[in-house]
Amino acid sequence: MLKKDCFYVGKIVKKYSFKGELLIKLDTDEPEIYEDMTSVFVDLRNNLVPFFIESSQLHKSELLRIKFEDVDTEADADALLKSDLYLPLEFLPKLDDDKFYFHEIIGFTVEDVNFGKVGIVKSINDSTAQALFEIDRDGIEILIPMNDAFIKKVDKNKKLILVETPEGLIELYL
Repeated sequence: MLKKDCFYVGKIVKKYSFKGELLIKLDTDEPEIYEDMTSVFVDLRNNLVPFFIESSQLHKSELLRIKFEDVDTEADADALLKSDLYLPLEFLPKLDDDKFYFHEIIGFTVEDVNFGKVGIVKSINDSTAQALFEIDRDGIEILIPMNDAFIKKVDKNKKLILVETPEGLIELYL
């Protein structure tokens, strides 16, 4: 399994017991959907390794307490600390038409109600306080905040995102 065919689930943040249990910091608004996983891919030195789950349960809202098969000691658990967890893309829950996962909209065309065609979404920058569309307009990078007030429509069939940005925002980059 390749990372490009998967989505990030969370990170192993600490040990829970001396019997190999671990706590996972989940990257989701709905942690309960990950409670019944039977397996997961663990990123070990840039290789996705499948691990089968013996048991799991939510622990203090956004943490998942997990026990992997054949991880039975503190030393076994230590070897997995700080590792990222992934699941195949087909496990992502389906979203309503107006909602999207970041990976889904790469390559979509962005049009502004007032400006017209802005460019193509090349990536999403979610390392800032507010996620940003990173749009390529003939070699010029344009950043537009992913703000619900700006996003007017997402048409997955036409691969089009219609936005209405504040006057002058796009022109700042040109």
